[in-house]
Amino acid sequence: MKIHLLFIVSLSLLLSLPSPSFSAERCNPHDKKVLLQIKADLGNPYHLASWNPNTDCCDWYVVECSLTTNRIIALTVFQANISGQIPPAVGNLPYLEELEFHHITNLTGQIPSAITKLKNLKELRLSFTNLSGPVPSFLSQLKNLTLLELNYNQLTGTIPPSIAKLTNLLAVHLDRNQLTGEIPAEFGKFTGSTPDLYLSHNQLTGSVPKSLGSLNFTTLDFSRNKLVGDISFLFGTNKTIQIVDFSRNMFEFDLSKVKFPASLTSLDLNHNKIFGSLPASLTSLNFQYLNVSYNRLCGQIPQGGKLQTFDIYSYLHNKCLCGSPLPACK
Repeated sequence: MKIHLLFIVSLSLLLSLPSPSFSAERCNPHDKKVLLQIKADLGNPYHLASWNPNTDCCDWYVVECSLTTNRIIALTVFQANISGQIPPAVGNLPYLEELEFHHITNLTGQIPSAITKLKNLKELRLSFTNLSGPVPSFLSQLKNLTLLELNYNQLTGTIPPSIAKLTNLLAVHLDRNQLTGEIPAEFGKFTGSTPDLYLSHNQLTGSVPKSLGSLNFTTLDFSRNKLVGDISFLFGTNKTIQIVDFSRNMFEFDLSKVKFPASLTSLDLNHNKIFGSLPASLTSLNFQYLNVSYNRLCGQIPQGGKLQTFDIYSYLHNKCLCGSPLPACK
């Protein structure tokens, strides 16, 4: 009888407890408020229709919540029909690690300084937009940045040397803008990791700083600029560079004296003023791509390796280059 009575009392106590909520909202209230402000600043676009104040913002489109803190760690807006400027409110998401506005042609204005408040930011992708103004020097305050992607925009001015202060960078994409001036000498002073540099399709001038020769890059793309001089110091048997595109500049040096690293798989030097001959050492490299056309090269193309696997267009329009795949030397 006592056991039966104890069971009834226990059951009554259990039923009197508040029922657990299985639909508790994960979203942090502060983050939710900020996201709704961003939506309003962008004119409440259809792309953000799921950003309903009555629902959990961790379930909203193009945002991601941390599984441990439930704070917003990613805001990745892409291929959206959005007009306007990047809202300064993005700087009020303190846990943000990834910020992306990609392929939004009606996104205009400059990169807001509010981004500097994002001390946890690791990836910044602002690409394929109509953003204008300079590459801001204040980006050097984002100490945790591993990826800086500002390509395919309308950015102008010079490249800020302060970018070299970012010790965690793995890649810098400043290509396809309207940048002018010289490549900063500080880009040869990256500490920590050595980032891949993509600076193509700009209006950069001058020579490549010799300081870059002290680093071991993996990828360098300086193509389609107005750069001049000798860049042979970027090569060497002790280097580990893999992909090089220096095409469509005004580089001028003796190719026959260059020592290439065994790691090199892609070499594009077309449309420059490079002279000399192709060194025989090129036959030992495992090329996936090679183009030395439109230069001032002479002599026979070395036989062997991958050099004959490329068609004549990789070698055309040189001073007196000959041999397979070009016509035989006379």
